[in-house]
Amino acid sequence: MDPQDFQETIHTKLIKSGERERLKELLRERLAECGWENEMRALCRTFVRDKVTSSVRLDDLIKVITPRGRESVPDNVKAELLQQIRSFIASNAV
Repeated sequence: MDPQDFQETIHTKLIKSGERERLKELLRERLAECGWENEMRALCRTFVRDKVTSSVRLDDLIKVITPRGRESVPDNVKAELLQQIRSFIASNAV
């Protein structure tokens, strides 16, 4: 199975089993616990405040915040989610 097919199979099984929603909720909890949400909220406020003389477009905000958000997810949160996904794959013989 090529990597693209493997990824699609995992994605489909995660959705059908409800595991994807559980993992999303776990991610939300962990990010809230470590203060990541507040950090992103503060970055958004700063971006909007700095653009007070011009209109702020959502696309511009997303373009600036998304890379910072991805980079700032704590390694332990990434590791926990990765372990959960690996466990799911192993238990479902994907």
